[in-house]
Amino acid sequence: MAHNVDIESWRRGRNDVPDWILIAIRALSTLMFLFVLTRILGKKQISQLTFFEYVIGITLGDLAGNISTDVEANYLHGVIAILIWVLVPLVLEILTLKSKTLRIWFEGNGRVLIKDGKILEGNLKKERYTGDELLEQLRTKGVFRVADVEFAMLESSGDLSILLKTENQPLTPKLVGMKLAVEKPTQAVMMDGVIQNEPLATAGKSIGWLQSELEKMGVAKENVFLGQVDTHGELTVDLFDDQIALPASTERPAVLACLKKCEADLELYSLTTNNSEAKQMYETCSIQLTQIIQQVHTILRA
Repeated sequence: MAHNVDIESWRRGRNDVPDWILIAIRALSTLMFLFVLTRILGKKQISQLTFFEYVIGITLGDLAGNISTDVEANYLHGVIAILIWVLVPLVLEILTLKSKTLRIWFEGNGRVLIKDGKILEGNLKKERYTGDELLEQLRTKGVFRVADVEFAMLESSGDLSILLKTENQPLTPKLVGMKLAVEKPTQAVMMDGVIQNEPLATAGKSIGWLQSELEKMGVAKENVFLGQVDTHGELTVDLFDDQIALPASTERPAVLACLKKCEADLELYSLTTNNSEAKQMYETCSIQLTQIIQQVHTILRA
């Protein structure tokens, strides 16, 4: 009897609380709960979700909305339902990591749609894919002729991966035998007017160097929205005030001009000297310097 009285008292006390407060409390708690669960499930882009994962996401959103706004619904029951809809896929994901058979069964497998420039109509039918859909996917990849494609596979995520024939592939330095320096990632050394010490150290620069570069530009630190150091060690900045014109860098063009002057001087010395050994040395050095200028011209001309 006392137990029943306590329940009735709790219900009357709950009824005294406005519905909007209950909804706010339930919504905030559900939001935090879902945030924790999504962190547990891991990171995956929407385009990478399988159909099964997509359905789970919709269901979780529906459950979260119901227990947030329906004040008459049992909140604990809703939490249990959400836990089941999260834990079961999580267990299945762990199992699929260990078993390729399960992974293929749950997530599917890729299927070849184009081989040697020819469409495999049988595989198109198996994927319930039309020719128009295939052409649309190819166009999004910048391909307008099926004959240009060596190989195309429809991935389990629904994305189309293509390999162009060798003669249709973009020209790269490797194809023409060019050797390039290792490209280092650009470091954001300033954000919102604040110096980022770790990226600055990664770029091999000091705070003193950064302040000196800003002084050369005539820019106050507080006016810098974003500052980056590229692979060549050059600082570029984006300002809060876009009306301020930044001076163009003159260091690299000056180095290029100096190299070309040295090249011209060596050629002149080789023409004016009467010493055959010196003449040969000047010509050799001039040829070597010309090769160096050709290699660094793209970098230094900016």
